[in-house]
Amino acid sequence: MLMEMTGTLRALCLRYGLHVRPWVGTLLLAPVSLYFLLSYGTYTFMDAVDLVFHEAGHVFFAPFGPFIRIAGGTIMQLLVPLLLACHFVRQHERLGAQVMLVWLGQSLLNVSVYAADAQVQRLPLLGGDRALHDWAYLLDTVGLLPHSQVIGSCLFALGLLVFSLALVLPRFYVD
Repeated sequence: MLMEMTGTLRALCLRYGLHVRPWVGTLLLAPVSLYFLLSYGTYTFMDAVDLVFHEAGHVFFAPFGPFIRIAGGTIMQLLVPLLLACHFVRQHERLGAQVMLVWLGQSLLNVSVYAADAQVQRLPLLGGDRALHDWAYLLDTVGLLPHSQVIGSCLFALGLLVFSLALVLPRFYVD
């Protein structure tokens, strides 16, 4: 019975040109994206990964002065999944690109929480109470500290956009 149903479904897909295979990544990553959205503002397993690249960014960008060194944490945290997504797109690896875009979306959500916290500084930081809040320093330096909530919201919206792009990528992807 199951084999008969599978054969019928396959025949329908072939007859009407429905290509299911390109959408497997979307089917797998939609619940993952939803998990990250529903976990917004709480610690997830990916936050540990983000933290490694964030802290490495401070070290990597240290020679470029204090502002870039501090911004370098966020830059590196976002740049790594973005560059990997671009690599997978160039290699025509749709699933790899989708996974990296979901990571980028999650990382944007992570950064949005940090940026939105800049004015009130309630998040626990790696260095404890004496640690410098990156986003408080950055936004204060450029005179945007009072707008930290709006900036956090914009980063959250960008994360949603990236999640959406990851999930609809097969529609625009040419093999």
